[in-house]
Amino acid sequence: MCAFCPFNISHSLLHMLHAHAHTHTHTLHMHHSHSLSVKAHFRLAETEKKKEQAYFDRSDTSSIDTATQTTTCPAQERARNCCIFSQKNLGNFFKDLTEAQESPSSHFSKPWTEETNDSSPAFLSLSLAPSMAVWDLSVTVEDLGSDAPPVTLSVASDLHVGGVILKLVEKTQIKRDWSDHALWWEQKQRWLLRTAWTLEKYGIHADARLVFMPQHKPLKLCLPNGITLKLRACFSNPVFQTVMGICRMLNIRHPEELSLLRPIEQKKKKKDKDSAEEIYDLTEVPLSSVSRPCLYNGMPAHFADSTQMEAIYKMLSVTQPPPAPEVIAKQYRPASVVDKAHIHGRWLDSSRCLMQQGIQENDRVWLRFKFYAFYDIEPKYDVVRLTQLYEQARWAILLEDIDCTEEEMMLFGALQYHISKVSQSEPQMLSSSAAMDDLESALQSLEVKMEGETSTASEMLEYMTAPELNDYLKIFRPKRLTLKGYKQYWFKFQDTSISYFKSKEESIGEPIQQINLKGCEVAPDVNVTAQKFLIRLLIPAPEGMNEVYLRCENEQQYAQWMAACRLGSKGKTLADSSFQSEIQSIRSFLAMQKTSSSSHGNVPANDESINTHSLVSPRYHKKYKTKQLTPRILDAYQNVAQLSLTDALMRFLQIWQALPDFGLSYVVVRFKGSRKDEVMGIAPNRLIRIDLGVGDVVKTWRYNNMKQWNVNWDIRQVAIEFEGNVNIAFGCVTADCKIVHEFIGGYIFMSTRSREKSDTLNEELFHKLTGGHEAL
Repeated sequence: MCAFCPFNISHSLLHMLHAHAHTHTHTLHMHHSHSLSVKAHFRLAETEKKKEQAYFDRSDTSSIDTATQTTTCPAQERARNCCIFSQKNLGNFFKDLTEAQESPSSHFSKPWTEETNDSSPAFLSLSLAPSMAVWDLSVTVEDLGSDAPPVTLSVASDLHVGGVILKLVEKTQIKRDWSDHALWWEQKQRWLLRTAWTLEKYGIHADARLVFMPQHKPLKLCLPNGITLKLRACFSNPVFQTVMGICRMLNIRHPEELSLLRPIEQKKKKKDKDSAEEIYDLTEVPLSSVSRPCLYNGMPAHFADSTQMEAIYKMLSVTQPPPAPEVIAKQYRPASVVDKAHIHGRWLDSSRCLMQQGIQENDRVWLRFKFYAFYDIEPKYDVVRLTQLYEQARWAILLEDIDCTEEEMMLFGALQYHISKVSQSEPQMLSSSAAMDDLESALQSLEVKMEGETSTASEMLEYMTAPELNDYLKIFRPKRLTLKGYKQYWFKFQDTSISYFKSKEESIGEPIQQINLKGCEVAPDVNVTAQKFLIRLLIPAPEGMNEVYLRCENEQQYAQWMAACRLGSKGKTLADSSFQSEIQSIRSFLAMQKTSSSSHGNVPANDESINTHSLVSPRYHKKYKTKQLTPRILDAYQNVAQLSLTDALMRFLQIWQALPDFGLSYVVVRFKGSRKDEVMGIAPNRLIRIDLGVGDVVKTWRYNNMKQWNVNWDIRQVAIEFEGNVNIAFGCVTADCKIVHEFIGGYIFMSTRSREKSDTLNEELFHKLTGGHEAL
């Protein structure tokens, strides 16, 4: 005991007193805690009280006055800076500590202050160390109802989230399965899913508003075929994982191609208020069956529980009849590229959860194919996927979301008519033999393995014996400032390149130009009725893409050169085994567009069962009368009437994918250094700069020429660097730059898929390419 300290008080307690000495009168508040560390602290206080009382029993001094002390000790400076106690008040302090130990739930209600003394501090406020602090945390339990008050818990900052949930469950005294529940932090808009993290690590304080709610909640999901389902979706995982869970429930393979879209707000008319929408309920499907789906008679087992569930699955896997004209008229139709850009700006962020993006329980979202890179379509295993893809393509054509020629529209109408007739008469083959499936899977794996082993030798043989293609064609470059049209040259197709000469005799010498087709874009521009057979080539160049048109004289010439160009763009030669099948596919496509007046005897000229206004877009309703449309659609129908349902669906999708504007998603942007808005078209393999006023393509950049792309999240700007020192930068006007970033990264991810790895989805790579700053 030193001369300065007339009573023995531990240095730890002096430190505590010094840290909490103030200059104003306050009430001391202390919350109870059940932790052993707090009880040990109370025992320490009791021990110090006994020592202090023993000293005062021996001492004649009734107070401490540091002003009269001349000797010093190590605690002198701390005590002088702390405060001056009277014997009475120090005893009251320890008395209150003892009462708090005996009754932990009670709070100090009496103010503990120094007696009136002008030279002494006015008050002392004391609390436990920060890691031992006990405070109230209010948590709203959603299952108790909206009117129930929040549940108050006494917690410490070092308590982990799992401990908070345990306290919460014990206090609610509700016996149920809480495994799907988690805490939602309203202010920060985040889920507290790391139950091992402490409240201090999360940064949660007493003012935090937490909600204890289920992670899976009902969600209204509008499918491409117009059917609305009500199912339990995960609101806590990123949207990418939520879509994976939805696709597992609906038996849709390759969920990476789909995503969720905010619906378009449409003004409801008074007549529409009375018409109730039919919603099919799937909320009773157990989550365990979704996480591990098994097939029963070709469909997920949870759809085989009842006849009602089987009926829902049939609606998912069978094409819908052609919509009535009034239904088409009610749908939103984009009038311009800007309108399309506004729709494409409504995609949800795949890296964030539904709650973080304002989607609440029972809200409506659309499930759509977002990335137009459809991989490994197997009609036997992709019944729902193929049907929904067809429905999305059909509505894109009916609502004029994608442009097509008049002949193509009639062919689309004929295919829709045929698919509708066949789907009503031809039963769906849902059941399959498990043994046959295993056998087919084994044979397929063996085929892939053998292809991989023999690919090198076959490629060498192809390049050694690659045939040539020679003929007169006409060429036209639309971007050149010239009034000249198509000019005829002698063309030679060799390996993967096209060379052209002034004449056949000069083909021995140097060509006028040689075009390497590997990596170029090949698009058809055909009108069989007008005998128009054009091949559009978009050739990569350092400044973008150069456009070249090749005109063929007849169908046979077009089929050969179109097939050759398609193979060349993939890096294949004419010796490839798929060359002849490609020619046959193109010829069958041309045959569908042919008019066949001699075949009208097989089908009545006016079929009462056909509603032409349900098969073509509204533009042709205004242009032609029903009497004019019916014979043209029936004429095209003769070329597809022999197709099976699966072949008709696949042919519809093939023609859709062959359209020039297929797969384009639009975003209104403003390029760096420019003062006007422009449109950026995002395709599966390229970016297209489009003039907003005229609608012409200004530049095209391919992904395989891209060196890197970056996003400045502070100024919301996308910067892309291409080969040849080509750099572009732009800010997004109608969408967040995260959407553009996700489209680019998503399409690059789609190109990494291979047949050997088709069963496993590299989710980590997807988030690295699309997540942005959330992925770091």
